[in-house]
Amino acid sequence: MTAVERGVSVRNWGQYRPDQATIVVGVTLVLFVILSIGQPGFFSLGNFFTLVRGISILGIMALGMAVVVIGRGIDLSQIATLAVSAAIAVTLINAGLPTPVALGLGLLLAVAIGVANGFLISVIEIPPLFTTLASGLFILGVTRALVVPHYQVFLASGHAIFLRFGGSIAGGVPVPTLVFIACAVLLHLFLSRTTLGRFIYAHGDNALAARLSGMATRPLTMLEYGLCSAIGYVGGVMMVASTSLMHLQIAESTVIFDVILVVVLGGVSLVGGRGNVFSVVAGTLLIGMLLNAMTIMNLDIQTQDMIKGAVLLIAISLDSYVHPRDEETAKQGD
Repeated sequence: MTAVERGVSVRNWGQYRPDQATIVVGVTLVLFVILSIGQPGFFSLGNFFTLVRGISILGIMALGMAVVVIGRGIDLSQIATLAVSAAIAVTLINAGLPTPVALGLGLLLAVAIGVANGFLISVIEIPPLFTTLASGLFILGVTRALVVPHYQVFLASGHAIFLRFGGSIAGGVPVPTLVFIACAVLLHLFLSRTTLGRFIYAHGDNALAARLSGMATRPLTMLEYGLCSAIGYVGGVMMVASTSLMHLQIAESTVIFDVILVVVLGGVSLVGGRGNVFSVVAGTLLIGMLLNAMTIMNLDIQTQDMIKGAVLLIAISLDSYVHPRDEETAKQGD
């Protein structure tokens, strides 16, 4: 092979270089094989359905977070929002309100919290990190003081139809998995086939250019955070349907970091404007499998936190290396 031919081959390889999401899927497959061979109990039908159910709920929440991160934001209040909204919806159901009405009011509350976050970020211009951290603490405190003083609310008996959403259909496929697939397809169509979806990418890629081109970036920010809360609320409803309760302490757990880990590891860049639904699915598969394996191995919480923290640091470092923040990014408040 001549030098010219070798150069052409190198250029062709560069054209077909796999992206981060594809690499993550490959790592997931390798990890699946290793765990199936080396970890007793992992490769079983019962654990498979448990894994799929857990992955689905985590994936739904990550889909909502991805919308905000693509728009160059972050929402640390997502778990608190879904927990509070779902807990209030369950309280209304127990009080005798029709289930569809109660769930609808819970959804409206979640969207209202998300839009309020977007308003504070885009209009008052408080940084997203501090806005969502403060709002999450605020709504959690108010809910505990006025609605759920004991951290948890149980769904009263007699709501079999609602509980079916947490069950399985014929063949054992968990309903949350079908909901995750539906949310993924709808979000993919929204981001890739609608004008608003393209605006979100443009907003995350360069907020100043998007504003100068005539985009209403403030309402767009409110839309991003509203979608994040709404999609997260769906995950909260799936939690209630699967366990018959909502425990507000989930808002104080490390679940929010699991969600961010899924999003960043899959290839949704923290600098905004990059990533898609496939990125979220890839990250969900890997992190869901990792969490399931650590549970089977009965690792203590401290060890799990160390592993997840290390993986998150690696993912953020990789994101910073692949998508460095330049001077223009710094001028936009990053």
